[in-house]
This record gives sequence, C-alpha cells and structure tokens, in this order.
Amino acid sequence: MATLTDIRALLGEPRFNWSDPAPWIELEQELGIEFPADFREIVDAYGSVLVNEQLYLKHPARHLLHDLGTLIDGDLEMWREEDMAEFLPSPVGSQPGELMPVASARTGESVFLRVPDNSGSPWRVVVQEMDSPSWTLYEMTFGEWLLAYLKGRDVTLCSRDHAPDGPSYRFLP
Repeated sequence: MATLTDIRALLGEPRFNWSDPAPWIELEQELGIEFPADFREIVDAYGSVLVNEQLYLKHPARHLLHDLGTLIDGDLEMWREEDMAEFLPSPVGSQPGELMPVASARTGESVFLRVPDNSGSPWRVVVQEMDSPSWTLYEMTFGEWLLAYLKGRDVTLCSRDHAPDGPSYRFLP
C-alpha cells in the first residue's frame, strides 16, 4: 500500500500539515461516511493544492477558499442529474457501492472514491473522463492511485503532459 512517505518522495515535502480532525468529522457526519485514512492523511499533509498543474485536491476546512465540502456538494448535485448519471458505473452518494466525488482535473476528469460494499472492503478509485462517456475503476486505494499518477502511469490522468520536470504542487489561492 502506498504511504505518505512514498508520495512525499515524489511530490516533495508537504507544507500544510493539518492536525485538527474537526473539519473531517463535520464533513463525514454531513455525508454519513468515513473517508479512507490514506486519503485523509494525504489531504491533511498537502491541503488544497493543484498537483502537476492538473489535479485539484481539496481539504475539508471550510475557511479555505477551495474546500472539499463545497466540491462534493456541487459535484453530487451535478452527477445526480438524470443526463449525467448515465456516465458513471453507479450512482453518486455515500451508500455502499456509490461514488463519492473527491477530486477533479483541469483536463476535465472527475475522481471518485467508491464506497465499500462492507466495512472490511477497501475503498477504490473511479475516474470519469468528461470529454467522453468513459470511466475506469482502479482496484487501488487513493494513495496507490495518486502514487501511480505521480509516477506517470496511465491512471486516466496523464501527468507527463503537465509535469515535464517531475511531480510538483502549489497551493490553491
């Protein structure tokens, strides 16, 4: 399993380093889920950032201009529209088997975490490409998927085009 140490080795030292669990607790209570530990750890370390000038990751702290709760609220509303739902393998939401939107890309992709069918099952990543009706399920944790992305592997997003000098990130304004 990918760890924050593996991601840090490629992406660089995090500078956000959030330690207060309150924003996560509030968002998780609102949604009725508990996000996977690796996703929380990565987002707590880096905060709301743009990775490789392509992938938006957002932290749940509501005082930030770019927060995860606002992203999720808007995306859940959009993906629940009848004409959008056909582009995903299952409905969006917080029930087992549903997809929770957690990230987006400048290039039009949406990144979802698939809510496990039961408490012993792992969370998985689904990436949907907005310019086509296609989606891909990755049998990976979020950390494994992000690590593959940072290494330039094909996980629907292509980082080589956007990070020719290697992985990088910058805080969102």
